[in-house]
Amino acid sequence: MEILTQLIISAISSGTPLLIAVLGGILIERSGITQLGAEGLMLMGAVTSCLVFIHTGSLALTILYVLAVGAILGLLHGFLCVTLHANQVVCGLAMTIFGAGLSAYLGKPVSGQPLTGAVPKLDLPWLENVPFLGKIFAHMDLFTWFSFVLVIVMHLFIHRTSWGLHLKAVGDNPATADVMGIPVIAIRYSCIIIGSMLIGLGGADLLLVYTPTWNEGMTSGRGWIAVALIIFARWNPIRALVCAYFFGVLDILGFRVQLIGSHIPSYFLKMIPYIMTILVLMFLGWHNRNKPSGAPEALGIPYIREQRF
Repeated sequence: MEILTQLIISAISSGTPLLIAVLGGILIERSGITQLGAEGLMLMGAVTSCLVFIHTGSLALTILYVLAVGAILGLLHGFLCVTLHANQVVCGLAMTIFGAGLSAYLGKPVSGQPLTGAVPKLDLPWLENVPFLGKIFAHMDLFTWFSFVLVIVMHLFIHRTSWGLHLKAVGDNPATADVMGIPVIAIRYSCIIIGSMLIGLGGADLLLVYTPTWNEGMTSGRGWIAVALIIFARWNPIRALVCAYFFGVLDILGFRVQLIGSHIPSYFLKMIPYIMTILVLMFLGWHNRNKPSGAPEALGIPYIREQRF
């Protein structure tokens, strides 16, 4: 039981940065904009959090800077995709390349410097006496609790509010939504900016909590996994939580197998979560081949107000 508890705690810690990034991606893609720049945004969030925390020692200021950088990159992405009607796939790839290159350059002076105790844990003594669950939830960090709240808020926002209906209309048929008086451009810009801030915050969580040392390319493809898990979760926040922790379990299993003295090369063990993600996506694609995908119908299609059909 103790081993299972530690495995779950580690899986939650590993999956939380991914969960925050997936939720940001869901918000962006629900508005009809394809998000392929998550890898670059997570790297920029990670390097920004490292630089600011080393120089200031303030967690609040660090989060503020990370959100600001995410907002600026989101604004740039929105200007390209929404205002200039640029190809959204190309813009996403450009964001990834730009974020990877700039983060590597900015992070050189602080590469390898450890960051310990950056994010405090929220201690809940009254939970410690609860069997099994007490050990898991009694001493979680603030980012993990934030991710739980964010899942609930996004689920209620998308499925239980009129704003969520407007978002669905913009993602499915922006021309009709525009005719009905829904501000398509404003909603898309807002979703891209807020979603980019969340993706950057996922990168900050990865550095401040899970791997408290900056190294070039430290996300190790987690941004691309986030893009895959958006599809895996069918653009649903509740499913996103399950998918992120599923990846977290697979990520931690590789380390656990090494600890028990397995002779399997570590390179193969590190491949497990990525291979399983690909296999699950292939299975879901085959299983749901005759069913609606759940994706917004106008996803990836630029909306030009003068062109109506």
